[in-house]
Amino acid sequence: MSEAIQRVGFVGLGNMGTPMSRNLAAAGYALTLGDLDGERRARLAAETGSAIGDSPQAFAGVQALITMLPTGADVRTVLLEWGGGLAAALHPGTIVIDMSSSDAVGTRELGAELAARGLVLIDAPVSGGVSGASAGSLAVMVGGEDAQIDRVDPILAALGGRILRVGPLGSGHAVKALNNYVAAACFTASCEALIIGAGFGLEPDSIVAAINGSTGRNFNTELTITPHVIERAFATGFSLRLMAKDLGLAQALAQATGTQAPTCELMAELWAQARDGEGPESDFTTAARYWERLNGREIAPEGA
Repeated sequence: MSEAIQRVGFVGLGNMGTPMSRNLAAAGYALTLGDLDGERRARLAAETGSAIGDSPQAFAGVQALITMLPTGADVRTVLLEWGGGLAAALHPGTIVIDMSSSDAVGTRELGAELAARGLVLIDAPVSGGVSGASAGSLAVMVGGEDAQIDRVDPILAALGGRILRVGPLGSGHAVKALNNYVAAACFTASCEALIIGAGFGLEPDSIVAAINGSTGRNFNTELTITPHVIERAFATGFSLRLMAKDLGLAQALAQATGTQAPTCELMAELWAQARDGEGPESDFTTAARYWERLNGREIAPEGA
């Protein structure tokens, strides 16, 4: 029987990684924390009683390593290039859990490279946003071998309320990209409906209430549109850059599988335009503001 994992490395302490690390520390895991921002890394290490991972060698004793980085390219760089490659410092049998939103095809390629070094790769991207990360209620979409997932299941349980095993390596990243494609399409359609309704003189709250009481309801109409678009908070903690990136991943997956997916292609184009129009680090919900400007009409005028 495999030894229970207690020593965990965590690389990527951004909006999601920081609360996720806190939850792991609260669950009793001995953490080694890595991030490009040295001040953030040191501050969180002091807060959680964790070790500082400022070099690959600092992670040598971990039994599992979590990456929570912006792109799959960043994950590859950290594992294979940073300081000679973090993977080179890990002991054989160490499980790498990529919780970033990475390219599914690239994940399978990386898995083969790590396997040649005696390491195991699992992909486990998440959904639920900053609030879910803070509450430990994320949905975790996991790809990999069941026996290896069993070993890290307690770690994932400390981070998420729903652990969804979706298939072999790469499946988690594929499902995450497809999930975000569907979510973005729902958000786009919801905003367009509100802009059309505004042109007809309808109140946005009435439109949302009707949609939520009928067949058009979706996560965004139930939880996102009112506070972040109608009430103008624009503060979910998920950027336009990342949403556009995830839609690009979904489009790339469609192309890799030889799938005709015109709606997916359109979403990738529309969100790239919104990213460029609002700025990549703007909250993804500011796409609504960009579409308002294109129409010369606001869903909910400021101060209304």
